[in-house]
Amino acid sequence: MAPDNRIAICPGTYDPVTLGHLDVIRRAAAMFDHVIVAIANSPYRKGKTMFTAEERASFIEAATRSLENVTIEAFSILVVEFARARGAKAIIKGLRAISDFEYELEMNQLNRIQAPDVESIYLMASPEYSFISSSGVKELATFGGAIEGMVTPEVAAALKERLGR
Repeated sequence: MAPDNRIAICPGTYDPVTLGHLDVIRRAAAMFDHVIVAIANSPYRKGKTMFTAEERASFIEAATRSLENVTIEAFSILVVEFARARGAKAIIKGLRAISDFEYELEMNQLNRIQAPDVESIYLMASPEYSFISSSGVKELATFGGAIEGMVTPEVAAALKERLGR
């Protein structure tokens, strides 16, 4: 990566953003001059989201307000096209488990075919967040489980309100 182009994107659905996502975003912000949290507007593999792109962006914005080099944008194109359009040379993804690795390996190979100039960088989940997933949080919240310590208080309140709990 050229020293004058230290822009990275952290793409994801973030439905909802978890403390694990925020950990990866903070760590990426320490490594790059500018990090764009790229929120998938209409995620292909995950179907309909619980929260709108605007709601998901507001959760992330509130949680990353202290990180001056982080911005949030929604996108609806190929992630590598989005990266190129923003001048990013890196895509940052977090990995929690072997299942994440298998999916991300396939996506990396497809992305390399589309954009060999955009590098994928993987950050291993911090141990305290390695078990947290957005889908797991939503399932717990649906059945009244405790989600504190997995998401921000703002996200926890929004989930409880959305689910009528």
